[in-house]
Amino acid sequence: MPQAEAAPAPGAEATGEPAIELLELSRAYGERVALAGLTLTLPRGATLAVFGANGAGKTTLLRILATLLSPHAGTVRVLGRELPGEGWAVRGRIGLLAHEPLLYRELSGRENLRFHARLHGVAPARVDALLEAVGMARRADEPLRTLSRGMAQRVAICRAVLHEPELLLLDEPLANLDPGAAGAVEPLIGASSGATRVVISHDVEHGLAQADLVLGLRGGRQALLAPAADVEVAALRELYA
Repeated sequence: MPQAEAAPAPGAEATGEPAIELLELSRAYGERVALAGLTLTLPRGATLAVFGANGAGKTTLLRILATLLSPHAGTVRVLGRELPGEGWAVRGRIGLLAHEPLLYRELSGRENLRFHARLHGVAPARVDALLEAVGMARRADEPLRTLSRGMAQRVAICRAVLHEPELLLLDEPLANLDPGAAGAVEPLIGASSGATRVVISHDVEHGLAQADLVLGLRGGRQALLAPAADVEVAALRELYA
């Protein structure tokens, strides 16, 4: 399949090193192929939306980009560094929002965020500002296990953006959020955040509207790769048929 490339997002540099470069990326789990021959380029400041049914390879791709999983073949460059060998150089520049919140359930939201703030050298005031921004200031000192999934998701979003990463890797970022909460987190993880984004979504209409470049996966392979302006919603829905 020919390689497609997104146009630079508004405000992003039109030239310079891309945020993500994949060339024939492949990964397997035993005999099961999770990704095969994935090739694409994403400019800095742009958004890649990834669509596909369960088991299509979306989460594997996100984990490789997050330096949590090594490819078995091909080339992966993230923020100018080749993975996995130079993963150490980019981990602190990446914000990951995974399917699981990656938070300690026995700690409060504030305690969780202050722990991560210390890891990244971030001032405590940033924690308080983020909790206020997502409407969690009043519940921030309650153990995470007592909060609803939507509240935990808001804290997880705060964790992902706490250190103001250049690259956001977002797995269903609006899951469990009501419209008000979704609006509150939009400035942090939406297109206006200024970060390069890779977004996994099952909401084809919303995901397409947010994207510069669209990747559709089926059985670990590129079924669709095109600028978002050239993609029809119907083509995305076929990935789930």
